[in-house]
Amino acid sequence: MTEATLPALIQQMLQPEFYPHSVTEPIQLIQTHISYVLLTGDYVYKVKKPMNFGFLDFSTLEKRQHFCQEELRLNQRGAGELYLEVLPITLLGEQYQLGGTVEAVEYVLKMRQFPQESLLSTLFEQGKLNETHLDELGRVVAQYHAEAQTNDYIRSFGEVPKVRAAFDENYQQTEKYIGGPQTQAQFTETKQYTDKFFTERPELFASRIHNNYIRECHGDLHLRNIALWHDKILLFDCIEFNEPFRFVDVMYDVAFTVMDLEARQRKDLGNAFLNAYIEQTGDWEGLQVLPLYLSRQAYVRAKVTSFLLDDPSVPATVKEEATKTAAEYYKQAWDYTKPKLGEVILMSGLSGSGKSTTARHLARQMGAIHLRSDAVRKHLGGISLWEKGGDDLYTPEMTEKTYTRLLELGIILAKQGFSVILDAKYDRQQLRQEAIAQATKHQLSLQIIQCTAPLEVIKERLNNRTGDIADATADLLASQIKQAEPFTEEEQPYVKILDTTQPQQAQLK
Repeated sequence: MTEATLPALIQQMLQPEFYPHSVTEPIQLIQTHISYVLLTGDYVYKVKKPMNFGFLDFSTLEKRQHFCQEELRLNQRGAGELYLEVLPITLLGEQYQLGGTVEAVEYVLKMRQFPQESLLSTLFEQGKLNETHLDELGRVVAQYHAEAQTNDYIRSFGEVPKVRAAFDENYQQTEKYIGGPQTQAQFTETKQYTDKFFTERPELFASRIHNNYIRECHGDLHLRNIALWHDKILLFDCIEFNEPFRFVDVMYDVAFTVMDLEARQRKDLGNAFLNAYIEQTGDWEGLQVLPLYLSRQAYVRAKVTSFLLDDPSVPATVKEEATKTAAEYYKQAWDYTKPKLGEVILMSGLSGSGKSTTARHLARQMGAIHLRSDAVRKHLGGISLWEKGGDDLYTPEMTEKTYTRLLELGIILAKQGFSVILDAKYDRQQLRQEAIAQATKHQLSLQIIQCTAPLEVIKERLNNRTGDIADATADLLASQIKQAEPFTEEEQPYVKILDTTQPQQAQLK
């Protein structure tokens, strides 16, 4: 669209004199299919297009005003620093004005402009996005969800027919791409998987509703909608225009970010984010719906990319690239539905022996769920992960509860095809034998990794430990050594001894 064919308002908004503040020239215009976005230097102005796509309706001035206000309200949650105000635009003669006292002819959302280099997608492309960022993102998204609203109306969107409707619509809208970027086998098998999931697991969806995991979420949580600005992670541009896209299971949001990282061939970063998130929330059971939503998010990306193939104005080279990208997303959506073999790994060893470091390393390599007893214990005790536990958290009864819950979660998830690392001392034969018995009963592979290091190294690690949720200190070592029970002959075949002062790669083969 040339400047001459733009609406008169947008033409005037491209002129510096339109604004009551200085601007960086030339003013940049970015168009999406639903809005005009003007970058002026310090501020961004967003005008909604008068469109009605069914799932989105901006066709009247009242609706555009309403959705500008909604966009401001909802994005205050994750990026209050960026979203400033909704302003009326008035018309005097042929001159549009920002603000003004006469009746508004349009509404505009005013935001603070930040550099594109702050986007997580840009940081990723520059090779600057690391595991520490993803750990922090996990904690930020967990807090965002903890504060997100829920009520009976919002929870109703977690009912199977409502959740399923979006999946069925995706399949209907993509049948025509079979034989193009989508294959018949992938289409059939992906749909069979989701149909079966909805039919066979109604109790899982009911438990998500009952436990308040259907909330007013972000709805579009990929790397291009997350920024790291002024050392703070901001979640912006959430879905304001469509309730079913926003009133969703928290795992829907989590799946978007994980899928995006995995599509970029960085499963390790997706794993870091996922483990940080679930450790913070304690929502390990929620992982049971994760494969469903991972498949859905990849499928939506495939679908939206496929739509480009129908647009006569899109050049052939772009269509060729879109076909390739869509095909990769369709395959990714299908991959998530394939059955996987779950396994259980028990970490064992003294506090400070390197169990958690080893477990974290293994989790990234294997895409495993890392379940730390420290986190499970604190969730059971109802205290923050970063709060030091009192004596009541470390009674024999509480320890028994912690190990019971740890194993219960491990078995639930391994049966669903997850690799699960149970990170605890596992210093007593009874605890290890119970895990072996459960794994055997459910025909799951089990391994025990015994972490060792010289005592002086362990003491030094414990004395230097900071910024971790574990409460153990060096003065507990003597009693731990005394209480530890040796591996029995029956346990030996499961055990791999690991010296954590030596390189791990060769030892873990």
